[in-house]
Amino acid sequence: MLELVDVSLATPSRTLVRGLSARVGAGEVLAVMGESGSGKSSLLAFVCGTLAPGLRAGGSVRLDGADLGALPTVRRRVGILFQDDLLFPHLSVRGNLLFALPAGPKARRVAEADAALAHAGLATLAEAMPHTLSGGQRARVSVLRALLAQPRALLLDEPFSKLDAALRARFRGFVFEQLRAQGIPALLVTHDPQDVPEGARVLQLDPPADDA
Repeated sequence: MLELVDVSLATPSRTLVRGLSARVGAGEVLAVMGESGSGKSSLLAFVCGTLAPGLRAGGSVRLDGADLGALPTVRRRVGILFQDDLLFPHLSVRGNLLFALPAGPKARRVAEADAALAHAGLATLAEAMPHTLSGGQRARVSVLRALLAQPRALLLDEPFSKLDAALRARFRGFVFEQLRAQGIPALLVTHDPQDVPEGARVLQLDPPADDA
């Protein structure tokens, strides 16, 4: 369970988010929508601990009952996907996945990475370099890498926006299937209503208000 409790975000002159509370259960997606500049990406940054220094924040974020506020980003176990896949260009597909896996015997880690690739229909690409992949293949590898890090929640910052319509629909289905299967709560930032999975709740952020 991911919980936002009375969250507020503001710049020195404008309030972006005021008194926001929400709960996202295992395998659920909460879509966050609103105009550009309404605080959508800043809300995700607050959750994962990367909020820009110029922003003021109030309220709390809880994950499985634990308050994340006092934890550094690396200990929050909150994954994030952006518009760009951000694969490491000097590592193979398997190497990118191994980077995310927890420490342990190499043979076990390689087996886990290869099993994930096989499940995603990418078994033949383990040794491929990122620049040789199609956009859809890169996108799927980026999701696998995020999930193999064993996040307890996942943040999606418009990860579908750069894909063409047909590929976008397939990739959305792949992502939401993985979230449901692994019981991971997710916050999805998007401008496109078609990105919102069926039955998901939508949180509409109002335009930012100038503070008097």
